[in-house]
Amino acid sequence: MWFKQLSFYRLNEQSTPDMPQLSAALEKTPFQPCSGLDWFSEGWVNPGSADTPVYSAHGHLLVSLKREDKVLPSAVIRDFVEIKASEIEAAEHRKVGRKEKQALKEQITDDLLPRAFTRASRLSAYLDIGRRWLMVDSGTASKAEALVSKLREALPPFPAALPRTAIAPHTAMTDWLAAGEAPAGFELDADCELKDSSENGAVVRCVRMDLTADEIRQHIATGKQVTKLGLVWKERVRFVLTDTLQLKRIQFLDVLQDEASQAGDDSESLFEATFTLMSEELGELVDALIYALGGLEGEQA
Repeated sequence: MWFKQLSFYRLNEQSTPDMPQLSAALEKTPFQPCSGLDWFSEGWVNPGSADTPVYSAHGHLLVSLKREDKVLPSAVIRDFVEIKASEIEAAEHRKVGRKEKQALKEQITDDLLPRAFTRASRLSAYLDIGRRWLMVDSGTASKAEALVSKLREALPPFPAALPRTAIAPHTAMTDWLAAGEAPAGFELDADCELKDSSENGAVVRCVRMDLTADEIRQHIATGKQVTKLGLVWKERVRFVLTDTLQLKRIQFLDVLQDEASQAGDDSESLFEATFTLMSEELGELVDALIYALGGLEGEQA
């Protein structure tokens, strides 16, 4: 249940769905396995122990998008094409041209696709109704946007937008590192990445290092900007903040995991406790992070 990455979006106060609206919309597009000539399929599945596509707890609505992809390597198709082309050439004593090979490739792909193996994956997200955030368990922009697009299909227009802060993340992170101090509630961890602002500039990655060291500030003095910065939130969550305002390599520290484990012995109680603790902690963390970046701009505020 613990999220390992985080991309988050600002929700529109007037258009945020409630539990019945969201559940009714997602029930229309449940997950169906790949069939026939489909390369992939995706749809909503029930998260946790819920018997609906939405799990609700303390104002947080959890959803889960499942995707299934056919696994058919291009090298396999190419081998089959070469074998078939060789058979034709041997039987008909002629050379198989490029166009004919392309037609063979399409035919063989159609023959193999229904028998191909499949690879399944899930992507979870939740709506924090009170704080107006959509939290997606992904640090990859394309995957997070794919989930948002599916929500827009189910509940058009579903106005979720990437947050716009008064201070750019790379500017704030560079200032924090230059000062050797993170904003209130946060501590500098031991990893960072700095890049020269010029095109094709140098990249410096620091791992398990004292980020208050003079050599770090020297890199900043030469014009490098921080693009990734390891931070710790209230000694409860460790993560890496990126210049695209994503949280990567999230680790919920022992104090939180111990709190969740004490909620009960059965899986349902543990799931609810874990989800509640995680969502509350991430909500507070994101709010504090936005505040440290000067707040949201315009109508997002």
